[in-house]
Amino acid sequence: MSFSISGGLIIAIGGLGPALAVGFIGAKAMEALGRNPEASGRILPAMLLAMAFAEAIAIYSLILAFGK
Repeated sequence: MSFSISGGLIIAIGGLGPALAVGFIGAKAMEALGRNPEASGRILPAMLLAMAFAEAIAIYSLILAFGK
């Protein structure tokens, strides 16, 4: 019983941070594109890379939850 609760907590807490980070990254990228549309060639790759790193944290928590 406690294993399923701890796995659920790992996913909930480990997914909250990356979810907020991806939201903030996307919002700031769209704000930057709104201010300077010509810079999309520099903004979008950096945004995608930052989102990938944030999602990697969520994947680590998923792996930890499966191990519980």
